[in-house]
Amino acid sequence: MTALASDTAMVMAAGLGKRMRPLTATQPKPMVRVAGKPLIDHALDRLAEAGVARAVVNVHYLADLLQDHLKRRTVPAVTISDERDLLLETGGGMVKAQGLLPDPFFCVNSDNLWLDGPRNALLDLSERWNPAEMDALLLLVPHKGAMNFPGKGDFHMGPLGQLTRRRSGRIAPYIYTGIQLVSHRLLRDAPTGPFSTNLLWDRAIAEGRLFGVAFTGRWFEVGTPQAIKPTEAALAEGS
Repeated sequence: MTALASDTAMVMAAGLGKRMRPLTATQPKPMVRVAGKPLIDHALDRLAEAGVARAVVNVHYLADLLQDHLKRRTVPAVTISDERDLLLETGGGMVKAQGLLPDPFFCVNSDNLWLDGPRNALLDLSERWNPAEMDALLLLVPHKGAMNFPGKGDFHMGPLGQLTRRRSGRIAPYIYTGIQLVSHRLLRDAPTGPFSTNLLWDRAIAEGRLFGVAFTGRWFEVGTPQAIKPTEAALAEGS
C-alpha cells in the first residue's frame, strides 16, 4: 500500500473571499457552510481520512472567528500561521509557514470540496511523487470531473506528467484543483512579501519540474454563493 508522502498539509485560509460576498461580510470564506458544515471542515475531514496528521492553516481576514473554530479540531492537529498583519497571497503564505512544514508537504485550498474516485487523491499524489525530478506535483481534474467551473482550464499535461500553461485563446484539458504536493525546493530564493504561487510554478515549468496527476473523482468549484445549492444537490446524490 502506498504511504503518504507527507503527514502535514498547509491549508490556505487567509483570503478575503470577495467572490463569495455577501456571505463573507461577517465570516471568512472557509467558514461558509455547504452541506451542513464549513468549507474548511470538508477539506480537513478529507485530509484526516487520508491519514494527514497535521495541518498548518494561515489566517488573515476575520482571523479570530476562524481560529476559534479550529480550536475544536483534534485530527488533523492544527497549527496557525498568522498573517493578520499582512495578507501574503498563496506563495508568500507558503514561504512564511515554511518553518512549520516538512519537506515535502501537501497544500490544499480551504474552499476545496472534492469526492474521491476509485483512489484517494492524496495517495495518488504520493505514489507519483519523485523529489529528484519534481518541485511540485499538482492534482488536476479534467473538465468532465469539474462542477460549477466555467473556465477554459489551466494546464496541458505531457505523457510523463510534465505541465505547461494553457495557451492564449485555447482551452486546456486540465483544471487545477487547489491540491498539490510541494517540495521546499519550489520555495527557494522566493520573493519577500505577498506574491502568487504562479511565480514559482512558472520557474518550475521552465525547468521541467512542474508535474501533474489526473484526478479520478469529482471536484467542486465553490467560489460564489450561486455555486452552493448545485454543489449540495450533487453531494446529496453522492455523485
